Amino acid sequence: MEIILAIVVASAVIFFGALISMGNERQRKAIDGLREQVVLWAVQDLTIKREKVSRSVSVANPLEWFNNLAVKALGYDPRLQFLEVLDEPRALMFISEDTSMKFVFSVHSQKEILAFKGSKQGRLSRFVEKNPLLILPRNAKFHEFSVLNCGMFFDLELPLAWKEISGQPLGEANSVWAYQLT
Repeated sequence: MEIILAIVVASAVIFFGALISMGNERQRKAIDGLREQVVLWAVQDLTIKREKVSRSVSVANPLEWFNNLAVKALGYDPRLQFLEVLDEPRALMFISEDTSMKFVFSVHSQKEILAFKGSKQGRLSRFVEKNPLLILPRNAKFHEFSVLNCGMFFDLELPLAWKEISGQPLGEANSVWAYQLT
């Protein structure tokens, strides 16, 4: 009789444990579903707000806009001055007010620039070119700027600031790299 009672109690414990486990799994799925809905709502809400404001996005002072990127990279204000527009690979070169460093802003990553350098025919062609990205040392300091570290309108402001400085349209660009040359 004691053995039967022990088996019934053990079976009841296992049965109720299984019921609780199934209930917990259902709750977990329900919570995951709610989390997904909240994320979708937040993304949609951000998209609507961004769409409303995106029509009025402008860059009043593009030089100051690029200077703010340099401040984020360096931690101090270099007071950049525009120097020149570079072609192949496309870039904008700025120089600090005290002329101690140059900043080259490009939509090309370091890997893309290395691939571009490798596609040039001769070794001497690098020195004929005026673009400092073609003679960029491998240990050069660079910083990537995007929506993640510069605000939710960065990808809308970048083409505006680029066109204002260079006079050339940039097109679709989600990030820009700043190469620090000393």
